[in-house]
Amino acid sequence: MSTRTVIRGGLVVTASDEIHADVLIEDGRIAALAASGTAAAEAWTAERVIDATGKYVIPGGVDVHTHMELPFGGTFASDTFETGTRAAAWGGTTTIVDFAVQSVGRSLRDGLDAWHAKAEGNCAIDYGFHMIVSDVNQDTLKEMDLLVEEGVTSFKQFMAYPGVFYSDDGQILRAMQRSAENGGLIMMHAENGIAIDVLVEQALARGETDPRYHGEVRKALLEAEATHRAIKLAQVAGAPLYVVHVSAMEAVAELARARDEGLNVFGETCPQYLFLSTDNLAEPDFEGSKYVCSTPLRPKEHQAKLWQGLRTNDLQVVSTDHCPFCFVGQKELGRGDFSKIPNGLPGVENRMDLLHQAVVDGHISRRRWIEIACATPARMFGMYPKKGTLAPGADADVVIYDPHAEQIVSADTHHMNVDYSAYEGKRLTGRVETVLSRGELVITEREYTGHAGHGVYTPRSTCQYLN
Repeated sequence: MSTRTVIRGGLVVTASDEIHADVLIEDGRIAALAASGTAAAEAWTAERVIDATGKYVIPGGVDVHTHMELPFGGTFASDTFETGTRAAAWGGTTTIVDFAVQSVGRSLRDGLDAWHAKAEGNCAIDYGFHMIVSDVNQDTLKEMDLLVEEGVTSFKQFMAYPGVFYSDDGQILRAMQRSAENGGLIMMHAENGIAIDVLVEQALARGETDPRYHGEVRKALLEAEATHRAIKLAQVAGAPLYVVHVSAMEAVAELARARDEGLNVFGETCPQYLFLSTDNLAEPDFEGSKYVCSTPLRPKEHQAKLWQGLRTNDLQVVSTDHCPFCFVGQKELGRGDFSKIPNGLPGVENRMDLLHQAVVDGHISRRRWIEIACATPARMFGMYPKKGTLAPGADADVVIYDPHAEQIVSADTHHMNVDYSAYEGKRLTGRVETVLSRGELVITEREYTGHAGHGVYTPRSTCQYLN
């Protein structure tokens, strides 16, 4: 038996429109929108009516860069698919795309199967997978074709982390050539890991062991160099390229230049690079370890260039790179040696609110907020218009958002399974009130009413931006 829901009186905000409209939901999908107060809207009847007067009605967030249960540095990311997707829902995100990992010497299929097993039956919201390609060989390349056919249409490679995930230029080129043929999208962690390892070794030899040196050795120029090299390799291969977690203004400049040349090159940044800086890495008493991630936080002057890139569309997506490690027992593994601090920050719950604060602060418009957090990520990774918008036929992933509510971010009140907040004490205007995933209430007026297993695996088509 289907449940009909009507959301009345809110300001519907999508990437393209803002309109005072009522929303009709049937069988888990958006059935219709009609201007509030019109005869058409008033005629709708439903078992469930949600009053959104004075609130925004927005698409559920699409976070296309998360790492639940990721093994890293001798430990695991502290959020499971159950805790991480629940926290995502609290923050107004209704779809994540996580990264399945190929281990060196194993097949892509083995890695994908392992991640399916972690996620299945445990997610509060819908999810998909990218594939981390750690071992490029003829068998792997053939498997890439099969994965694209079944809805895993993006592949991540690393120019960083030699000995772990690292691919050399030849392996990268081969994978890019394959994606040029099969329609897949290569996602690149663009940092010169070989050079960084030299600088790490030299810093430690000088006795520079504190967390702040993590930011100093992972130089912005080495992010820019790798970004440039990835762009040129993609150009040689005739393949599209998506550069993840862009943090440096010099890397933004490389992306802007490539896009000005008409190349299918795309860039993502993350809230931590927009709101945090090397000042956080330098916090005393090893507190800086909480902010160790790669690419690293940059000096504050980089933030203005990232915001500018988001406004000019040289950067298209804001994802979280959510990869949480507890301060106690996990980040502490790097006491006395910054290179042993697990790399990653918690953030899946904070993204939509932080970006709304950017609207309040005048960095971006309301529609651009929805574009970079919902619509573009859905299009980039083949989920639009099922995800990322409010339109007839779309999944009823809907957030009722109170733009006037005030909150103070804190680990005491967040829902991520981690013992600190990267934004502790930050005052924000705007807060999620109610969240529906495929028409089912997951958050109801600030109460969790969802359940593990509601979220389903979402196969994806190929990137919807390719020329």
